[in-house]
Amino acid sequence: MNDLLLIRAIFVLILATAAWFLQPFGLTPPFAAAAGGVLGVLIVLAEIRLKQVSLKRLIGAAVGSVLGIVGAFLISLVISWALPGSRGTVSFFQLLILLVMTYVGLVVGAAKGDMLNLSALGGLFGGEKAQKQSFKILDTSVIIDGRIADIAETGFLDGTLVVPQFVLRELQLVADSADSMKRNRGRRGLDVLQRLQKMAHLNVQILEDDYPHIREVDLKLIELARTYDCKIITNDFNLNKVAQLHGVDVLNINELANALKPIVLPGETMRVFILKEGKEYNQGVAYLDDGTMVVVDNAKKMISKTIDISVTSVLQTQAGKMIFGRFDERVHQVYDKVPQSGGSRTAEPAHAEKAAAPPRA
Repeated sequence: MNDLLLIRAIFVLILATAAWFLQPFGLTPPFAAAAGGVLGVLIVLAEIRLKQVSLKRLIGAAVGSVLGIVGAFLISLVISWALPGSRGTVSFFQLLILLVMTYVGLVVGAAKGDMLNLSALGGLFGGEKAQKQSFKILDTSVIIDGRIADIAETGFLDGTLVVPQFVLRELQLVADSADSMKRNRGRRGLDVLQRLQKMAHLNVQILEDDYPHIREVDLKLIELARTYDCKIITNDFNLNKVAQLHGVDVLNINELANALKPIVLPGETMRVFILKEGKEYNQGVAYLDDGTMVVVDNAKKMISKTIDISVTSVLQTQAGKMIFGRFDERVHQVYDKVPQSGGSRTAEPAHAEKAAAPPRA
């Protein structure tokens, strides 16, 4: 970065020095040097802006400019034939048409450049397409949820994370809400964004693109993803379905969490802590560390105890997995202590403690 700044400074200095000695437009050396320096700064600013433009838009702008210049040249020939005696008027119209045609070709070509199919040219421009595919748009819900920061810290996310300006605006409105719960959620989302920006291996960009004619934020996200051909990261079920209908790829955090939950098969034995009574008769309810609900038959009397159970079935729902099991006091052990981090190490069998107690005198 420092080398690039040095090169830019040298370029501006050379341009100012050349203007000092050459004195264009009859200017005195000080004014000529100042004009050269200003021109150099403008060129550097244009270079910085062009670096942010996609390759498709650059190609479209170049092609549009060339076509505009060619069209202006042909029109100028017609004007010179039509008005042979008016040299000043002809020159003015020729210059005007050249500027207008070049400007229109540049703007229209850049706007339509996204429609170019660079893959048809082979692997020459393959890098631009791969870079565009690596963009991932963050939804408001996934920012407030906060798990995206934990996933990013593990290094599983690559490419560039994009936060649209309208998503950031919605997040600020939630953070300024009169409702204390919404306000806390919005502030947590802003803290998550700051945490993501501080990660050295991650590139987080704020995108200014907006669609004023679209009111709903979800539809704006879908339109933005279609424009840049990228994916949306969310945990909103409705946005997930609507985006799929529009042909937009979605990375759902909830689906990722469900995929990472431990796999259990019917007939296996697992250890759980019965937290409360179930809805059905003689049922108990437990929860795993990842939040998976475990419904246990014959476990109503085992509330606030850790027990071994046999898995009977596993049900996959839209909200996640549900595990059903059965407790048999003749086969399974009962533990008095609550297990730490799963409980398989610290829990002691209740009948073992009774057996080890000394007899009363």
